[in-house]
Order: sequence, then structure tokens, then C-alpha cells
Amino acid sequence: MELKVSTQRSPDFDLIGGDDGVDRLVEAFYRNMDSRPQARTIRALHANDLGPTKAILKLYLREWLGGPAEYSSRRGHPRLRQRHGHLPIGPAERDAWLGCMNAALDEVASDLILRDKLKGAFEKLADWLRNDLGNEHDKHH
Repeated sequence: MELKVSTQRSPDFDLIGGDDGVDRLVEAFYRNMDSRPQARTIRALHANDLGPTKAILKLYLREWLGGPAEYSSRRGHPRLRQRHGHLPIGPAERDAWLGCMNAALDEVASDLILRDKLKGAFEKLADWLRNDLGNEHDKHH
């Protein structure tokens, strides 16, 4: 259930506000991670300096939303599950991540249809990234 990056410009990129909208989304996401008590565990999985992590997420989301295709050219295939495999991701981590991202979407995405679409896509991704024994995805593979 990897979020596939697009090679064509998509209206989603424009609807979120282009580069500036993606920047605002990522900044709001990590601000939520820093401020929400339920996100302490996932924040602790990150380095103190979030600058490099923010830059990577911004590149990824820009491309995934149909903006400039820089992520793939710099980092290759996203391989999100592999890249996050060393982190313990269970229901609590999934829920904390989604809480931070959904709050960021509420803040940044003014288009309600886009907001709901992205929330649904992020929910699927967060479930797919789980690597605990209760992950339904792994039971089928």
C-alpha cells in the first residue's frame, strides 16, 4: 500500500497550495508532533533536529501530490515500508502519526474534498506501515 509518486502534475498539488502548501503541511505536522502528548513516542523516534526529516517529507509529498519529481530522482523508489522497518510501528504509533497529520491537514487543506481524500490515503498508508504482530497486511503475506 505504498503511496505511489506521480510523474504527472496533478490538481492535488495545486489544491494543497503547491510548494508553499506542502511546506505548510509538513511544518504543521511536525509542530503537532512536538506539541501533542500522544505523539511523544513517535517524536522520540526522530532526531532532535527535524530539518533533514522535514526536507525529505516535503520532497516526497510534493512528488506524491503531483508536483516536481525530485524525490525519486534524488532518493530512488520510496520503499516506505523498508525505510521505516527499523522503527516500532503499532496501533499507538499509527494513531499518533495520523492525529498529527490529520490536524495538519485540517489546518492547511482548505479544499474539503482534497482533505478527505488525503486523510483516507494517509490512513491506509499508516496501517500498511505497521510492523507489529497485529498488522493485517502481514497476515496475508
